[in-house]
Amino acid sequence: MSGSGQLPRRCWVEIDLAALERNLKLIRASLPPAIKYVAVVKADAYGHGLHHVAARLMHAGADLFAVANIAEAMALRELSGDWPILLLSPVLPDEDRFLAEHDLAATVSSADEVARFDAIGRAAGKPVAVHLKIDTGMGRLGVWHEQARGVYEQICACQGVRLAGVFTHFSSADEDPAFTEEQRRIFLGVLGSFPGFDPAGLLIHADNSAGLETAPGRSGFNAVRVGLLQFGILPHPHSLLARVRTEPVFSFHTRVGLVKQLPAGTGISYGRTFKLTRPTTVAILTAGYGDGLARASSNRAQVLIHGQRSPVLGRVTMDQTIVDITDVRDQVSCGDPVVLVGQQQAAEISITEFSDWAETIPWETLCSVTKRVPRHYRTPLGI
Repeated sequence: MSGSGQLPRRCWVEIDLAALERNLKLIRASLPPAIKYVAVVKADAYGHGLHHVAARLMHAGADLFAVANIAEAMALRELSGDWPILLLSPVLPDEDRFLAEHDLAATVSSADEVARFDAIGRAAGKPVAVHLKIDTGMGRLGVWHEQARGVYEQICACQGVRLAGVFTHFSSADEDPAFTEEQRRIFLGVLGSFPGFDPAGLLIHADNSAGLETAPGRSGFNAVRVGLLQFGILPHPHSLLARVRTEPVFSFHTRVGLVKQLPAGTGISYGRTFKLTRPTTVAILTAGYGDGLARASSNRAQVLIHGQRSPVLGRVTMDQTIVDITDVRDQVSCGDPVVLVGQQQAAEISITEFSDWAETIPWETLCSVTKRVPRHYRTPLGI
C-alpha cells in the first residue's frame, strides 16, 4: 500500500451522521415533551458503528442508551462516564460487579437477579439501578406478569438495588395490533396492582419504533425505545411515527470489477442456477456474501449501475456477484460505482427491498454487513 493515502474502496458502507441527528430531532418533536428518548444502540448500533453513532446521539440529546451487554456498555463508557445506560439482556454472574463499578442499569427478570444485584450494591455502598421487566406475552425475558408483584416487592425491600424503571416488550407490534393492545393492557394492570407504586422518577416504557400507535397519549408511559427508526427505517407503516419523514442513514456500495460478453445458453455461477436466454453483457461486482449480500438473494436481487437497475444472475458467491448490464443505457466500465442499498441518480433501492430479496428483515441485514466492509462517516463538513 502506498503511504500517500487509504486503499481504494471495493465494497463499503456510508453512514450519514447529519441525517441521524436530524432523525432524532424529528422523532423527538413528534412526541410529547415529557417522553424520554431511549436510543437503542445494541449490535454495534445496528451495524452503523457504536462509537460514531452514540457520540452523535449524545450531541443530539438522547436521554438514555440501551445496549445488549456489558461489552457494549463499556464501549459507551469510553465516550461518557455518566450517561445513563440500560442493559437489555441478562447479566451473567461474573459480570455483576460492573453494574456498580460503572453505574449501569440492569434488566431484572427474576428474584435471583434481585438478590445478586442487592449483594453487589450493598458491598459497593450504593444501590444498583434496575429496570423491572414484565413478560406480558413475549415469552423471553421478564418476570411473568402473574408473578411480577412479588419481584417488585422484593426490589422495594432491598437496600442494594434501586428501582429506576419498569418495562415490557411487544412481541408482534408490527403484525398484531390486537395482541399488542392486550399486552399494553396487562402491563398497565400489573403496574396498578403494585402496592404503593409511585411512577415519579421512574422510566415506564413499552413502545419501540414499531409499536408507537397510542402510547404517548396514554397515562403511565414516559419513555420510548427507538432503534431502527432513528436510522431512517420505518419498521411498521401504521406506527404513530410513520408520518415522521426520517432519512436513511445507511447506504451500501461496491464497484464493477469486470465487464464481459457471454453467449446465450451460458450457465451462470455455482450450480448454473441461471442460464442466459440471450447474448448478455455481465458485470462482475467486487462484493459477495463475504461482505453482506445474502446468498438467499441469488437470482432475485437488483443493483443500481448508472442510476439503472440491473438484476443479479446466478448464485451470489463469497467475493463476487454477477449482474446483467445488457440493458444499461450507458457504457459500464471496470471501477464504476454500484449501489446495493441507497440512491443513485433518481433511482433507489431501500434496505427493506434489499432485505425482502434475502428473505430476511432490515435488523438482520444491518447486522450482517461484515467486518471487512469499512464504514465511512459523512458529516455536514464531509469529514
